[in-house]
Amino acid sequence: MRYMNRHRYSRIGEHNEDPLAGVANLFDASIVFIVAMMLALFSAWNMMDLLDPNSEVTIAKKSADGHVEVLTKKGAEIKVSKVSDKPLSGSGKRLGTAYQLPDGKVVYVPE
Repeated sequence: MRYMNRHRYSRIGEHNEDPLAGVANLFDASIVFIVAMMLALFSAWNMMDLLDPNSEVTIAKKSADGHVEVLTKKGAEIKVSKVSDKPLSGSGKRLGTAYQLPDGKVVYVPE
């Protein structure tokens, strides 16, 4: 009987729990939450093609200061091109004509 009483009281006085044991679980939960938010944003913006390794996607992006960048993804390769407003010169052949519609859309008509 004496052994059981001493054993019971010694457990009450001991604190074997690590106070930081729950932090690892919070980190895992936050990583899962971040990945879920990224997938939700991709599907909301209809950009799931960016995750497909066989797709081809082209995105034009205009910054606040007026610079335009064209992002092109072909397979696993992503290429970023900056568009300038400087006039170009050189030789080449005419491929077609571009028309701007009243609503602002640009239509390319090949020859």
